[in-house]
Amino acid sequence: MSLLQIATDAVTGRVPVEGQTLSVIDLAIKGGFMMIPIVLLLILAIYLFIERIRVIHKANQDPDTFMGEVKELVLLGDIDGAKMLCTQNDTPVARMIEKGISRLGSPLQNIETSLENVGKIEVFKLEKNLALLATIAGSAPMIGFLGTVIGMVQAFISISQQEGSVSPKSLSSGIYTAMITTVGGLLVGIIAYLAYNYLVSRVQQVIHKMEYTAIDFIDLLQEPR
Repeated sequence: MSLLQIATDAVTGRVPVEGQTLSVIDLAIKGGFMMIPIVLLLILAIYLFIERIRVIHKANQDPDTFMGEVKELVLLGDIDGAKMLCTQNDTPVARMIEKGISRLGSPLQNIETSLENVGKIEVFKLEKNLALLATIAGSAPMIGFLGTVIGMVQAFISISQQEGSVSPKSLSSGIYTAMITTVGGLLVGIIAYLAYNYLVSRVQQVIHKMEYTAIDFIDLLQEPR
C-alpha cells in the first residue's frame, strides 16, 4: 500500500483490514457491545459541551457598557431605574449588581457579602455539569480498556477451543477487534477532556469579569456625592 493511499484512508476515516477497507462505523460495530456505552458517552459529552458553551457565551458579555449605565442611574439617584436595567440583562453580572442595589442603605460590608453570595450562586450555575464532563473524560478510556480485556479473554477462549495449530490471521483478527474499544474510549476521553478544559477557561473569564464588576460597584458606592 502506498503512502498516498494510507493518507487518503486516514482522512476519509477508513482503515484497511485483511485486504478490505473498513469504515469507522464498521470498526465500531466490530468493537462489540462495549462500544455502546462509549458511543453514549460521546453523545452525552457533545450535548454537555454545546449546552454549556451556549450558557457561558450568554454570560460572558462585556459588562463595561452595562456598568456605565448603572453608574449614571445610581449617581442620579434613580435606584428603581438601575434595578430595572439589571432585570433587563439576563447575565450573572446583572443579577449580582441587582442584589447590591437592593441592599443600598445597608453597611458596606453587608453589600459586599450580598455580592459575594450571589456571585457564588452564579458560578455554581456556570459550572453545572462540568464535573460530569470530567467524569466522562476519565471513565471512557477505562470502559474502553475493559472492553479490550473482555474481548481478549473471549479471543483466547476461542483459540483454546480450536484443535490443531492456530491461524495467525484468526489470532490477529480477534486481537484488533478487542483493541477497538480501547481506541474508541481514548478518543472519547480526549474529546471530553479538551472540552472540559476549554469550558473551565471560559468560566474563569466570566468569574474575572464578575469580580472586576463587583469591585467597580463597591468603588461607586464609596464615591463622594
